[in-house]
Amino acid sequence: MNNDKRLFLLDAFALIYRAYFALSKTPFYNTKGINTTAIFGFTNTLVDLIYREKPTHIAVCFDTAARTNRQTEFVEYKANRQDQPEDITVAIPYIRKIIEAFRIPIVELDGYEADDVIGTLAKKAEQDGYKVYMVTPDKDYGQLVTENIFMYKPAYQGRPVEILGPEEIKKKWEIDDTCKVIDILGLMGDSIDNIPGIPGVGEKTAKKLIQEFGSIENLLANTEMLKGKLQQTIIENREIALLSKKLATIILEVPVSVDEEKLIMEEPDKEELARLFSDLEFRTLGKRIIGEGYAVIPAAGKQNELFESNTGAPITDSSVLDGVTLKKTVVKNISNTPHNYHLVDTEIKILELVAKLRNEKEISVETESTDVNVNRAELAGISFSFQPHEGYYVPIPADYNRTMEILSHFKPILEDEHILKIGENIKYDMLLLQAYGVEVKGPMFDTMLAHYLIEPDQRHVMDIIAENYLGYATIPIEEIIGKKGKSQGTMREADISKVTDYVVEDADITLQLKNIFVPLLREREVEKLFNDVEVPLVPVLTDMEFAGVKIDKQFLEDYSRQMEKEITQLENTVYELAGVQFNLSSPKQLGEVLFEKLKIPYVGKKTKTGQYSTDEETLSKLANDFAIAKNLQDYREWTKLKSTYVDALPLLINHKSGRVHTSFNQAIAATGRLSSVDPNLQNIPIRTDRGKEIRKAFIARDDEHVLLSCDYSQIELRIIASLSEDENMIEAFRQGLDIHTATAARVYSRDLDLVTPDMRRNAKAVNFGIAYGQSAFGLSQTLRISRAEAKEIIDNYQKQFPGVSR
Repeated sequence: MNNDKRLFLLDAFALIYRAYFALSKTPFYNTKGINTTAIFGFTNTLVDLIYREKPTHIAVCFDTAARTNRQTEFVEYKANRQDQPEDITVAIPYIRKIIEAFRIPIVELDGYEADDVIGTLAKKAEQDGYKVYMVTPDKDYGQLVTENIFMYKPAYQGRPVEILGPEEIKKKWEIDDTCKVIDILGLMGDSIDNIPGIPGVGEKTAKKLIQEFGSIENLLANTEMLKGKLQQTIIENREIALLSKKLATIILEVPVSVDEEKLIMEEPDKEELARLFSDLEFRTLGKRIIGEGYAVIPAAGKQNELFESNTGAPITDSSVLDGVTLKKTVVKNISNTPHNYHLVDTEIKILELVAKLRNEKEISVETESTDVNVNRAELAGISFSFQPHEGYYVPIPADYNRTMEILSHFKPILEDEHILKIGENIKYDMLLLQAYGVEVKGPMFDTMLAHYLIEPDQRHVMDIIAENYLGYATIPIEEIIGKKGKSQGTMREADISKVTDYVVEDADITLQLKNIFVPLLREREVEKLFNDVEVPLVPVLTDMEFAGVKIDKQFLEDYSRQMEKEITQLENTVYELAGVQFNLSSPKQLGEVLFEKLKIPYVGKKTKTGQYSTDEETLSKLANDFAIAKNLQDYREWTKLKSTYVDALPLLINHKSGRVHTSFNQAIAATGRLSSVDPNLQNIPIRTDRGKEIRKAFIARDDEHVLLSCDYSQIELRIIASLSEDENMIEAFRQGLDIHTATAARVYSRDLDLVTPDMRRNAKAVNFGIAYGQSAFGLSQTLRISRAEAKEIIDNYQKQFPGVSR
């Protein structure tokens, strides 16, 4: 191996964000008012790397704005990410120009993240004899580290450069193989990327489990070795664990390649760098790269101010560092912003507040409760605001009768159909109050829903929105009730003055955001959608959630016992066919029995740990020829249905109402669809007879009611046909054909009566997949077919329905 070939691959956004937030309290500005923090930090890291390491080859890898394969498979992936700061958005073009001026190639590919691109390039380069250094602070890259691939963490806030090889990674994660980093990440999840992980499993527990079981698959195969709550949690979240591992796995087969010659580290374009550095006012960096003759020509003009005090004076403290204006921006918060927040804790104050509220045309309302789950919560307080920077807090005692007395004063206000009610996730407030007989009525404005329409792909959490639109940092809940854990208190136990500030601030900020969002809704042309669709839906969902659905608990208990017998019978059948007893849930043991003991031909690659794959795709290929594979499929279906639905649903029955109450989310999916959680009632099985049986457990509340099922007839595809004006699709609807069958007939060149159920199923996936930008890779994963076959289906579809593609 030629150790002289040293390739450095930089994770652009990881380094940019690190630089930006490391200096967020003392950001750099030039005299034109541009925040140069991220540009300076990234460039400084790049220059330091070049001078220190003298790489022979180098590239910088970027994420693109395109939807990734992970987002296609798991819509919520990275959904929790905050909006990209505007300062970083402004910085990116400058950073790219600087990279180009250094004559360093930029590598990126739509549909893949930078870590996938880096992983693929690193593995290819390793095979070609390179020593590879992945320049990033991101812990996920530990899974790629080998004897020739290293993590390179640049110097940071006084800490020196850190180079991590296999031994360092294994020591850090307490494992014997770097690839097991994936399993640990899969178990513990990642709140930043919104990888769910197993609830309650942190890094410490994840390490311990992987030390004991070696992989998530082996853990899931041996859950009988676990005890107590952990065992139950692992069993209940089996699919989540496997999904999380998949999301955490860096893809190593990205269709990207770079000419080796382009990777060679060259001399920079000093003339272009001089121009860029002068524009950005980087004095020291300019002299370091270009020489002592370099000088900054500052631009004339006043700096832009991000925030101003109430007197109009900027709240800043400026100085100059490294030729860049350094400005400390003080974000607004409750301590530096004048406000009048009132505690309403007597009968006289309550009556005075009610009199004021009666005269208002719109009021902001915020409830405070004892639990985030509204079905378990009690009302602990309610706040009102109708003028910015002013508001009122009414604490609610634990005593039910006193609570009803207090609410009786506010009930006419909240039920007044002429007063606009403003809230943030107002459905929660409505549900909470409805439990006390108060039905919030009248026109409404929900800031969460407004922001959802204005920025559908972003997070809609009030503290983030307040910082982005008001430059205001809200009070963290931990300041009121302490950090999460056993010692965390409740609102009723906390200091009343702090609670007043916290709760009234919510109502005040919500009011201020409403005033900002009204013109923005109009500007983005979503005002009609907001007023005619989203807001009217809120009381409908409130009523649905409050009513809940009745579950036939006895039916599920009986079905559970029946399933247990079936599962036992299937186990015995498999043992008989195998000629040996083993753990059916252990992929390792199962693989050995199928492909070594029974000598069933194995087609496919082994897993990273050297095991045979025994996933659903593998078993499906064997099921027609080998009875044991079919019985294993049935075993898996039965056990999953039993644990996920039959045994789980009765545990979710609310003890007060005797029903199951889901929560419908309006502001999650960027496509506009609702989602359902705790439990997910949109995902009750229907594809198999066994799954359909579970639906019998959902029953009408009494003999006076019936269950009615309604559905639009392919509403989304009708909209697509209308928008695309595709003649073939429109004709299928005009003839009253089943659109999926009609699509399959065209895609597979078959007569309608020769279309098989599998063909229709594939066509359905294509119809909806293409509508939401699904790639051949995503379709292949959805249908469990090869990527080539998926591509052929999509290509045929595009030929038959050219209007849709257009």
